[in-house]
Amino acid sequence: MSRIVLAVVAAIAVAVAGYFVFRPGGGPGQRGPGSFAIPVETAKPRVETVLRTVPAVGTLRSAESVVIRPEVAGRVAAIAFKEGAAVKKGDVLVTLDDDIARSQMNEARASLNLSKANFERAAKLFKQKVGSAQARDQALANMRVDEARVAVARAQFEKTVIRAPFDGIIGLKKVSPGDYLTVGAEIVNLEHIDTLKVDFAVPELALPEIAVGQAVTVTADALPGRSFEGKVYAIDPLIEAKGRSIAVRAHIDNAKRDLRPGLFVRIALVTARIEGALLVPEEAIVPVGRDRFVFRVRDGKASMTKVETGLRRKGEVQIVSGIGADDAVVTAGQIKLRDGVPVMAVPPGGAPGKPPAANAKGK
Repeated sequence: MSRIVLAVVAAIAVAVAGYFVFRPGGGPGQRGPGSFAIPVETAKPRVETVLRTVPAVGTLRSAESVVIRPEVAGRVAAIAFKEGAAVKKGDVLVTLDDDIARSQMNEARASLNLSKANFERAAKLFKQKVGSAQARDQALANMRVDEARVAVARAQFEKTVIRAPFDGIIGLKKVSPGDYLTVGAEIVNLEHIDTLKVDFAVPELALPEIAVGQAVTVTADALPGRSFEGKVYAIDPLIEAKGRSIAVRAHIDNAKRDLRPGLFVRIALVTARIEGALLVPEEAIVPVGRDRFVFRVRDGKASMTKVETGLRRKGEVQIVSGIGADDAVVTAGQIKLRDGVPVMAVPPGGAPGKPPAANAKGK
């Protein structure tokens, strides 16, 4: 029994000694202030301009695109373009054989000359009161018909020369000299790519946020590490019922012609620009139910503070309210913390009184 009593007394003595040795504030043999401070890593919020974006995917399209086709049938007499070359509006692309069209135009002109002479004689006779008004009117009608025939024949003749409707890059030809083309046969495609369109869809929930004139940032898997800027210029008034999405179209400057129509791209539609946003590492956020907290370091102690979060970026979270730009927040070691516990800031990967891990290795 005496042994049990002695053991209890010894345990109490050790506990009391330990309290005086290790308690904050000192005592006999104390280790000094901060003996109970928990080592943590801290960081101050980073102040930066952040963008609220809506992500989407889309496909690039030419600003203008057309397949060159003949409006009249005929044999290809000459091809005046080089595949893949730039052309200007009005440049001759293809010439069709014009023998038949030229002959029809000459025939129409000859008929018109006769109609004019007949009308002049009928008008003169009517003026001299030896001809009837009916004869004069009939001659006038014949002349007008022949004038129309000449206009049609001239138009048919001019259509044997096919010209570029706008500036652009010519594609790959589908015909050769000597081919006989029917009306509407495909000859070659022409693309205006100095400016491109990008079509994409955003969820209907984004409707209040999107507007004409907003900026877009475009990236392509085919061009890693590069981004291109553009602006929204049209929003479809109809919401697509099946996907509950809104079609949006933007213009992208492509003066260097790095992008090509048909390319798959990823789009970030900028809906808001937030100046002076506070960003903290996402490791600093402590979720408790639906609330979010951070541990601020004040006077050497941890202060658990409720915050309102906003946008999330890669590895960072925007803090809307709860802390200021000068507040240091705990980014590692929160698992051991509670409100009011003494803490000691240490370098990343370090410990109290020791240099950072990277420097330690260097030494």
